[in-house]
Amino acid sequence: MKNPVEFVREVRQEAGKITWAGRRETMVTTGMVFVFVTIAAIFFLLVDKVISLVVQSLLRLI
Repeated sequence: MKNPVEFVREVRQEAGKITWAGRRETMVTTGMVFVFVTIAAIFFLLVDKVISLVVQSLLRLI
């Protein structure tokens, strides 16, 4: 168990080492996330449509 004052001092020291992303990097990363989410949504929409067509055609055979 550490002394609470020493613990807080170490936490502040470690927090000082954090480097935050800049505005440009944040915007680029956000844009990439939106692009990949859109691509994934379109992919799953197409897969869902194909599976739906397959299931409907199988049910017609019964």
